[in-house]
Amino acid sequence: MLEVNGLHAFYGQAHILFGVGLQVRAGEVVVLLGRNGAGKSTTLKTIAGLVRAREGSVRFRGEAIEGRQPFEIARRGLGYVPEERRIFTELTVLENLEVGRQAAREGVPAWNFDRIGKLFPNLAEMPDRPGGRMSGGEQQMLTIARTLMGNPLCILLDEPSEGVAPVIVDQMAAAIIELKRQGVAVLLSEQNLHFAQEVGDRAYIIEKGRIRFEGSMAELQANDDVRAQYLAV
Repeated sequence: MLEVNGLHAFYGQAHILFGVGLQVRAGEVVVLLGRNGAGKSTTLKTIAGLVRAREGSVRFRGEAIEGRQPFEIARRGLGYVPEERRIFTELTVLENLEVGRQAAREGVPAWNFDRIGKLFPNLAEMPDRPGGRMSGGEQQMLTIARTLMGNPLCILLDEPSEGVAPVIVDQMAAAIIELKRQGVAVLLSEQNLHFAQEVGDRAYIIEKGRIRFEGSMAELQANDDVRAQYLAV
């Protein structure tokens, strides 16, 4: 579904990503783990076209998408959920969802408010609430739901568990597992190892812009040295 090879990216003159490579298959949850500043968010933004790749390739469903504009990438079915949420605070839940609507795609569910409500019951109870009057966790749910309204084949989630209540984290985990069950590919950037182990099939660890580990979640869980070196605070 998604294949990244030899990705190099810069912010101005600062070299951030050094040859990053990863793969995500349909119906698979892949977790990109690392400490703050390791390059997780930059990797997702580069895949989504928000940061221009200086070198390397990004292929989505076999098509090269590096160098394309973010809206062109989104129209191909690659959804992106930013860490900063970026909802429209003056718009209601329903209006925010309508902003993200795209046509149905073959092979993945067609999302509407009823289906969103089953995935995120909190949102079902507040269709007319302005985004600015929601909690941080509810706003995070809304950001994911808005991306799902684009009927993505693959979704990039940037630290969805960051800064939200434990009960919301549990709902996020259940939603990600349900997306996997429905055949959606998920690339998730995270610092929360417990959350990653709950939802992930495979993991990559990034440190200083380089991939340092690749393997199954079970392999990561069994490797105390890798966790201590790259994930311990």
